[in-house]
Amino acid sequence: MDSINFIKGYGKVQDLELQHQSPNPNTNRQKKPLVAVVSILAILFLSLTLGAMFGVLVHMAASDPPDLPSSSSSNSAKHDTDSVIKAVCNVTRYRNSCFSSINSSCSSPQKFTNPEAIFKLSLRVSIAKLSNFKNTMISNSNQGATFTDSQSQIKDAVSRLNDSVVAMDVCSGGEKVLTETKIDDLQTWISAAMTDQETCLDGLEEIGSTALDEVKTKMKKS
Repeated sequence: MDSINFIKGYGKVQDLELQHQSPNPNTNRQKKPLVAVVSILAILFLSLTLGAMFGVLVHMAASDPPDLPSSSSSNSAKHDTDSVIKAVCNVTRYRNSCFSSINSSCSSPQKFTNPEAIFKLSLRVSIAKLSNFKNTMISNSNQGATFTDSQSQIKDAVSRLNDSVVAMDVCSGGEKVLTETKIDDLQTWISAAMTDQETCLDGLEEIGSTALDEVKTKMKKS
C-alpha cells in the first residue's frame, strides 16, 4: 500500500535519542549531534511515534480488524487498552517512551481499546507537548530571529496536528474513521508537522549550546 511506503520516508527525519533507553534494534537510523543534546524536549514524542503508528493503523483500517471485546471489569479494560497501546508502540523506535506517554493520558480505559482511538490520543499528547515547547520558544523570543522562526514553525506543526484530530472526529453515518481521503490528508499534515519540527531543531543547532541548554532546562519542568 502506498501509505506504508510513505511511512518509510519518515526515516529521513532525525530521531531524538533517549539517553536512558535502548532503541528498537529493527531501526538503524543515523542521528545528528544535536539530537542527543535536545533529547528531553517534549517534541521528541512526535518524531518517535506518529509516523510509525500511522502506518500500523492504516494497515489495520485496510484489513478491517475486529474491535477488542468489551468488558465490564475495569482491570480487564485496562489490560485491553495496554495491549493495544503496546501493539501500536512496538513498531516505533522507542517503544517504552511511546507506551508511557500514551498510557499516562488514558483516563478512561474503556474508551481506548480501539487502535484508531489510541492514535487520536497520541495526536493530542503530541499537540500538548508541542504547545509547551512553543511557549518555551515565546519566553525565549529575545534570543533572536531563530527562536522567532522556530516558534512559528512549532505553531504551524500544532495547527497541522489539530487538523488531523478534527479529520478523525468527523465521520458520516457508517463511514470509517480512516477513509482513503482522510489517510491522504493525515499523511500530508503529519509530514508537514514533522518537517516543521526538524526545521526548528536545525535552527536551534545553529544558535549554540547556551540557548539549547536553556530550552532544555525549561522543557524539563514543563
